Amino acid sequence: MKRIVPSETSNRDLHQYLLAMVAPRPIALVSTVSNDFVPNLAPFSFFNIFSSNPPIAVFSANRRVTDGTKKDTLLNIEQNKELVINVVNASIVHQMSLTSVEFGHSINEFEKAGFTSIASEKVKPFRIKESPAQMECKLKEIIPLGNHPGAGHLIICDIELIHLSEEVIDEQKGRIDPNKIKLVGRMGRSYYNHAYGQSIETIYQAILKPVIGFDLLPHWLKQSALSMKEVSLLAGVSSLPTKSDIEQHKKKAKTVNQEQAEKQVKRLLELQKNKKALGFAFAYQIEKQA
Repeated sequence: MKRIVPSETSNRDLHQYLLAMVAPRPIALVSTVSNDFVPNLAPFSFFNIFSSNPPIAVFSANRRVTDGTKKDTLLNIEQNKELVINVVNASIVHQMSLTSVEFGHSINEFEKAGFTSIASEKVKPFRIKESPAQMECKLKEIIPLGNHPGAGHLIICDIELIHLSEEVIDEQKGRIDPNKIKLVGRMGRSYYNHAYGQSIETIYQAILKPVIGFDLLPHWLKQSALSMKEVSLLAGVSSLPTKSDIEQHKKKAKTVNQEQAEKQVKRLLELQKNKKALGFAFAYQIEKQA
């Protein structure tokens, strides 16, 4: 494997390696206001939610790589201690990219990017009407990570109020539907990804009960042509099959070779009969050893 030693790598190259490896990342389109009441917008993908109780959002505003100076967003938050985090979806991602341009301090970036500004309730900075979700935040703490070019500042924010479009909510479940909100994530360089449609995979795993894990699976499964996803589904079963679970599969297990056994396990998994698939796998293991 390629070895990358940060202290021996240029800031430019290291930045791109990190962005491409830690991806996709959610995008915070941050709205602030200057002391002169000039609205500012800027996108940040070093961003996430770090607590739900209390609700805390954190993003990093880096110093300019060219000269190490602070950008408008960081300066505005240091001065006014308020901001709005607007989420970015497919319908506004191209407008968002315009806000990454270095406009002058006196320029209204809502107007430059074609966004509609709407008043917030608890903070001075405006919200973006076109964003499907907006979080009004107050500054909790800024943690500087260095003074050199490219150094980040962790901006820790208390979320005071959330505005959420009703159009993105699944009416049956009362939760946000990823195929309605259509979020976009940032990757390395100029690459983005769409977090909806065929990009979504549902992976359900009960977490309150222990599972058998890989170590207790029949050995032949781990050496089979089954995919790692399929073997993981078997490892995620909550308990080992009982003697009666295994007995009901013994007759079939006696008559098949390994390729046929793999097909039987796949068929049962496709029917979402994971425990039955595991019972058959143990039955085949016993017959194989007989």
